[in-house]
Amino acid sequence: MSTTTATEAPIAARPRAARWGLVVLQVLLAALYLMSGFGKVSLDPTNVAGFAMMGIGPAGVVALGVVELAAAIGLLVPRLAGLAATGCVVLMTGAVVITAATLGGAMILLPAVVLVLVAVVAWVRRAETAALVRHPRAVLLGR
Repeated sequence: MSTTTATEAPIAARPRAARWGLVVLQVLLAALYLMSGFGKVSLDPTNVAGFAMMGIGPAGVVALGVVELAAAIGLLVPRLAGLAATGCVVLMTGAVVITAATLGGAMILLPAVVLVLVAVVAWVRRAETAALVRHPRAVLLGR
């Protein structure tokens, strides 16, 4: 007898349109994180200047870029997508708070929207993330 509720159903048990919608969302978020992370890692002058206004130096910009590139890869790996999205929720919460505290205004809109979207992925994939945290070896090796 299974104790899985409808809200905790595995991704494969959901309707095809919902599964594809989730995949499309993850790919779009991964593309966003790839572009954003690459701009930071390459120390694009616009990125460096924007982060300098928030009090973050070049080393911090590169570190954030590496985290975003790792997040993009994680969002594209089905077994890691939920965990990556959960990490992105933490990352984007920080982005919203720092942007609100330093720049404010309309600048908060983009990180806030991305936060909502990664939170959706993290929520939908929460059962997979919990399984990965409980039994990482079994999940990663496909047992």
